[in-house]
Amino acid sequence: MTTINPIETRPLKPLFLSYLFPAMVGMLLMSVNILVDGIFVSHGVGPTALAGVNIAVPIFSILLSISLWIGMGGATLYSISLGEGNKKRAHQIFTLAFTVMIVVVLTLILCLLLNLKEVSYIFGASDTTYPYVQEYLHVILIFGVFYTIENLLSIFIRNDGNPKLAMMGLITTSVLNIILNYIFIFIFNYGVTGCALATAISTIIGMSVLFLHFFRKQSELRFVRHFFSISDLKKIFSIGLPSFIVEASVAVIVILYNVTFLHYLGSDGITAYAMVNYIHTVLLTVFLGIGMALQPLVSYHHGARLVARLTALLKIGTATALIFGLTTAIIAMLFPSQLMALFGDSTFEIRNMAAQGFVHFAIGYVFLGMNMVYAEFFQSIEKIRLATTIMLLRSIVLFIPTLVLLPKILGPQAIWWTFPVAEGITALLIFIFMKRKSHTIFRPVV
Repeated sequence: MTTINPIETRPLKPLFLSYLFPAMVGMLLMSVNILVDGIFVSHGVGPTALAGVNIAVPIFSILLSISLWIGMGGATLYSISLGEGNKKRAHQIFTLAFTVMIVVVLTLILCLLLNLKEVSYIFGASDTTYPYVQEYLHVILIFGVFYTIENLLSIFIRNDGNPKLAMMGLITTSVLNIILNYIFIFIFNYGVTGCALATAISTIIGMSVLFLHFFRKQSELRFVRHFFSISDLKKIFSIGLPSFIVEASVAVIVILYNVTFLHYLGSDGITAYAMVNYIHTVLLTVFLGIGMALQPLVSYHHGARLVARLTALLKIGTATALIFGLTTAIIAMLFPSQLMALFGDSTFEIRNMAAQGFVHFAIGYVFLGMNMVYAEFFQSIEKIRLATTIMLLRSIVLFIPTLVLLPKILGPQAIWWTFPVAEGITALLIFIFMKRKSHTIFRPVV
């Protein structure tokens, strides 16, 4: 007798909300860890150290991009396999994704540690900020593999029907990071090294919480001996590519912004952007959380060929993203000075530069949510070209020319408009595509 999974019959709105809250809180707390580092360093070490830590922040995007690439690619196949009723293949895909990620991340970390100085200057370090960049990166890289394991497990556990535990692991990490940052920076005076150690230790403990899922009766996650498949490996990398692009592009974008601000506005511009970027990192992960909530549901329904429920999920996700986008933009534009005041040890001129810039920058949130939802949806139903196109448009194809041209034509303040212009044009192109080609979306993948 075939048992029907409750996912196939539960009303979609409450089902989506049951995944949305844990996913958004989990992603938000993941980014709060980076924001907390910035706030504690700003108050406990100084603005130059804050700029140094911000220059090192792309390393989180690089590590996260790899864990999302393999994790989202693997988890999408995992949920599709469960939707098809093929549990054996689901176990093999999980083991394959976990093993490959460990190998890739350890290889990358070794290469980065052996070339730390060169990497720091590529990220945008100067002679003034390099000591702080090096100090922070050295610790983060040594413990970086645990950060990626936590991310990958969180994704698979969410796809295995346990979004609350995925959230609890990240809550543990976030709370401990705040406590340890305070202890290491303000009590032990460990400076930037203390900040990095706080992040590393809290991540390891949060990761340990996630392993409790394997003792759960309903858990389908299994490590198996025979798992390697070239075909599945190719699919994991193919399906996960849009997730990799969205996070890897964050690293590229931060580096390009740092170089551009340094060129036009000097070190004060980099510090002002550091403040905006810490807030942006938090807000970005909220929108990622909407996609994370959609992905397990969309992939499962795609595997089970429930097209009507897929269409409804896309509408629910889009509406949620637009509501959050508008709300976020309005709050950001109404209270920019209060948000920048979180970094109180910077000068008034720098805080004012950041606040004025954020008013323009925040318009991009109106479009960001919709772009992320459509990319995540297409990825989850194996329409990889569409998902990849959206991510490349918003992060590379439109972003780089806009960043180069706007300040040359309109002056340095136009740098802040790069994000809303790139996101707005991408959203417009998605709208045109959906008007003309929406009937082709649910054709089966051959």
